[in-house]
Amino acid sequence: MHLVMVGVTAPSHVYPGLGLIAELVARAHRVTYVVGDRLADLVAPTGAEVVTHASIMPAADEHWPEDTGEAMQVFLDDAITALPAVYDIDRPDAVLYDIGGFAGRVAAHRWGVPAVQLSTAYVAWEGMAEEMAEFNAALRASPSGAKYYATLRAWLDENGMDIDADEFTGTPPSCVVLIPRVLQPNADRVADRYVFAGPCVDPARRTGWTPEPGDDRPLVYVALGTSYTQRPDIYRACIDGLAGDYRVVLATGKVDPADLGALPPGVTADRTQPQLDVLEHASVFVSHAGMGSAAESLWFGVPTVLVPQAVDQSANAAMLAAVGSGVQPDEPWDAPTLRAAVDAALGKADRARELRSEVRAGGGIDRAADAVERLCTHADGHERRRGDNGACGTDAG
Repeated sequence: MHLVMVGVTAPSHVYPGLGLIAELVARAHRVTYVVGDRLADLVAPTGAEVVTHASIMPAADEHWPEDTGEAMQVFLDDAITALPAVYDIDRPDAVLYDIGGFAGRVAAHRWGVPAVQLSTAYVAWEGMAEEMAEFNAALRASPSGAKYYATLRAWLDENGMDIDADEFTGTPPSCVVLIPRVLQPNADRVADRYVFAGPCVDPARRTGWTPEPGDDRPLVYVALGTSYTQRPDIYRACIDGLAGDYRVVLATGKVDPADLGALPPGVTADRTQPQLDVLEHASVFVSHAGMGSAAESLWFGVPTVLVPQAVDQSANAAMLAAVGSGVQPDEPWDAPTLRAAVDAALGKADRARELRSEVRAGGGIDRAADAVERLCTHADGHERRRGDNGACGTDAG
């Protein structure tokens, strides 16, 4: 098959699916991946053909709008900008698209081919619309929300899509979910069309890194993702609170490790670390609770200390704490607080190992690729029309 994947130009959206894309290429499918030019080098090693566009998504060191409607507008405007690049591709057999890759769903409709969403976040559940009704009404009434919905409606009409705006963004015709089911709110109310494969941990990200031998102290990994890493206070608190009794590996992102001062023995810091390799050896993960990191902590069975920074991270942190693998300390996140939290997280090692078995049973890359192949040749992958509530797909998560 020829598959077109329409991504979102943000590392947190791209990384979770790279292992799946590489597997589809390995299965002899032709995959064309559409993404902003600055992330082309991230996608290229999968073997997919990369088609780039001039993305308007904020770069990692830029600030997202705090207003919900304005943030939604960024995703929509980027999709509108990307659509011509998608249309320039020869007609595929099916389209895969990120949760924010709206241009993929529009193009699939225009081409008349199945569309399968690859979700890197939690998905809608039965009753969610009613539970969110008050919030959504306020959003639609706000200036930014009104602009967003007007823009979306006009774009859908322009492309011949007679579908409700919220259904378009929130109810995909078919979906493969790349997060663990255990992190999905109200998982028992999620429709059968959502296939929970869980994390697709990309073997290409493994480097062979191992800790220095001869030190059996527990290893604590500290990393705050790719965007919200300007937290030297947290890094310094981890060093001050943990050095001596723990080995510490820090990924400092935008912070120059030299700015943290002299590092005690057993503490290493660099702007980036081979996260999958470090998690393989870690006893505790001090994390911002981004969905990718949350999923990887469960995949490797590593208990977490949760210091959420923005967007969906507080909700993810609450889920990790609720399932018993995470500790979320109150602020301020100073050295004594983080030390106590790490000590407490060590006591959750057995529960983290139980969750590791549960998450890996989801199937990961192999199940995700199997689901994509099935859904991309299944009639129910085509668009449903407004008012058609029939479920799509057949594989319960």
